[in-house]
Amino acid sequence: MARFLLVHGAFGGAWCWEPVIGPLEAAGHSVEAIDLPGSGQDPTPAAEVTLDGYAARVCEVLAQGEPAVLVGHSMGGVAVTEAAVRCPERIAALAYVAAFAPGAGQSLQALTELPEGADDQVQANLVVDSPVAYLPEAAAPDVVYNCCTPEVAAREAARLGPQPLAPFGAPVSGEVAVERRLYVLCTQDHSIPPVLQRRMVRERGIGDVVELDADHAPMVSRTDELVAALDRFAR
Repeated sequence: MARFLLVHGAFGGAWCWEPVIGPLEAAGHSVEAIDLPGSGQDPTPAAEVTLDGYAARVCEVLAQGEPAVLVGHSMGGVAVTEAAVRCPERIAALAYVAAFAPGAGQSLQALTELPEGADDQVQANLVVDSPVAYLPEAAAPDVVYNCCTPEVAAREAARLGPQPLAPFGAPVSGEVAVERRLYVLCTQDHSIPPVLQRRMVRERGIGDVVELDADHAPMVSRTDELVAALDRFAR
């Protein structure tokens, strides 16, 4: 069985992965979800958070065990991409879940500015209070959790926190050398438009693609399907 390392997206924390951890462990895998610097329970001041720090944290955790299936959600896709540039020997395979998948020299911000990113509802609702940004709790159910019940969407939206801004504009430093890659594409995503997800898949040359009828949070809205995709990929 595989070792999984799960990396959350913007406004989130390790808590985002709670629904899939138990089922993946029940399938025999070792699973760890981490807080990136400045997110979740991590105390790093927002003004000190960088993409470099994200990648360093991911590589540090990867070094503590066997090579892992590294999974990034949303903005976490940028963090795992930079980690894959820096410590590819610690990564058995790389999975993107409704995630940004930048190439060398690309930043998250640059990807959102592509024509395919025009319907990105995170950017449309973002509230900036430098050095952080917020996704308003009232907007999050439609932006992130639009395939969830109103009760679940409200519960998850209330957990979202501030997101340090600096990693948004930082470009990835090189090309990914990890050959085994998966993209879980969410066709009802209001945060990263599906057309932008398809462009990133195409430009990154990712051949293993699973499409889910899901919003931007398939770990909540399509838990079983996401677990099945990750389990299949790990095997």
